[in-house]
Amino acid sequence: MTAITLPSSSNVSAPPSETASDSPLLAVDELRVAYGRRVAVDAVSFSVHAGEIFGLLGPNGAGKTSTLSAIEGLIIPERGTIRVAGIDVQERPLDARANLGVQLQATSFQKDLTVTEIVRLYGGLYGIVLNADGARGVLAAIDLSACAGMKAGQLSGGQLQRLSLATATLHDPPLLLLDEPTTGLDPQSRRRFWSKIETMRDSGRAILLTTHSMEEAHAVCDRVSIIDRGRIIVTGPPQAIVDSNKDRPEVRAAARRPDVTLEDVFIGLTGAGAITT
Repeated sequence: MTAITLPSSSNVSAPPSETASDSPLLAVDELRVAYGRRVAVDAVSFSVHAGEIFGLLGPNGAGKTSTLSAIEGLIIPERGTIRVAGIDVQERPLDARANLGVQLQATSFQKDLTVTEIVRLYGGLYGIVLNADGARGVLAAIDLSACAGMKAGQLSGGQLQRLSLATATLHDPPLLLLDEPTTGLDPQSRRRFWSKIETMRDSGRAILLTTHSMEEAHAVCDRVSIIDRGRIIVTGPPQAIVDSNKDRPEVRAAARRPDVTLEDVFIGLTGAGAITT
């Protein structure tokens, strides 16, 4: 996917520079976010490439939300740079956001609008005019054709998350941020959602996923970073992280079975001492 450039009326003075095909679609370098004297993110660096699902894992308060907020341009970091599709988020935030799709854990749609109306409404927000055939195509791609005339208030949790994913990607962004998107979903809905984001990955998108489910991270992520107390402590493919840390005493102490899992590594590295028996 190529970077999206906003029209000149957006008051962005310079067009985005062309990026090499092997350049990351998201590059976070030495990011530091502080709230007064409290440092939430400290020297965090990672990258996400096209055709990759990258997991950002960490306990509550570890710095995940602050990192995502900085990537989205919602907060100004104290230090560091963030580039989306080669575009500096602080220097040209509108161009950067045009290349970004965001799906939050909790998405609220107007309950009295039908699924088709919601898709066409969000299309309009992105400047995309969807006729009836276009809206049907969007719904077919997320297996919601049968729900076209249903109101949002009638949808299940899994159906709402798929609708949220569709509205976040109507403008075909090369980078997608998913913030704990499967929380509360049943196993069938969760697997169906995994299939959808894997299809997006295979089409060339870069996907940054936050999740508290280590099973999910191991199942769908090509690489993960574990962040704790504002710092990234390990990065790599999930199984490689397990293999390289499974014999550490703190990981063994956290393991409940002989075969060490990513969850065991996560708990061991981020504070197994907090677990009581």
